[in-house]
Amino acid sequence: MKVDWSTFWPRIVESTGETILMVITTLILGSILGITIGLLLFVTRKGNILENKLVFRLLNILINIIRPIPFIIFLVAISPLTRAVVGTTIGTWAAIFPMTIAASFGIARVVENNLVSIDPGVIEAAKAMGASPLQIIFTVLIPEALGPLILGLTFVTISLIDFSAMAGTVGGGGLGHVAMTYGYQRFDGSVMLVTVIILIILVQIAQWIGNTLSRKIMRR
Repeated sequence: MKVDWSTFWPRIVESTGETILMVITTLILGSILGITIGLLLFVTRKGNILENKLVFRLLNILINIIRPIPFIIFLVAISPLTRAVVGTTIGTWAAIFPMTIAASFGIARVVENNLVSIDPGVIEAAKAMGASPLQIIFTVLIPEALGPLILGLTFVTISLIDFSAMAGTVGGGGLGHVAMTYGYQRFDGSVMLVTVIILIILVQIAQWIGNTLSRKIMRR
C-alpha cells in the first residue's frame, strides 16, 4: 500500500527531529567522553607529561577492540547492556546509548591523532615555564588541536547520521525506521527517496557548519 503523502509528512518531520536529536545528543555525550579518553591516551604515552604505560595500553586496546566492529553488529551485541541502562532496546534513547559508546571511542582516536601532530617543542616550552600538566592540557594541547579537532568531529557527526539510520532499522526510530518500515517493507520507492534526500541534506549542513567553524578557529 502506497503512502498518502497528504497525511504522512508530519511523520517525516517527526522522524527527522528524532534523527537530529539522536545525532546532537550523541555528539555532545560522545565528545565529552571521547575528548577525555583521547587526552588520557595522549598524555599517558611514553615520554609524555603523565606517562603511564598501564593506562595507555588499556585504553589503546579498548579502542582497537571497539572501533573496528560494524555499528549494526555492535548495536545488537550490547543490547542487554542497553536494556539494563535505558530500560528498553527500542526507541530513540535506546539508540543514543550504543551510538554514544561507539562515537566516544572514535572521537578518542581522532583527538589522539590531532594531539600527536602538535610540535613537541610547544609542550617543552610550557614545561620550561613551569606549567602544570593541567595547564598544559587546557592552555596548550586543546587550543593547538582545536581547529583540526572540529574537522574530525565533523567527520564523526556525518558517521553519526549514518549510525542513526542503521539504528532506525532495528527499532531506534528516526528516518532509518521510516525508510525501513514504510519504504523497504512496503516497496514504496517514494518514501526511500525522500528519506535519502533528507539524510543528504543533513550531511551537507553538518559539513558546512564544521568547515565554517574550523576555518574561523584556524584563522585566529
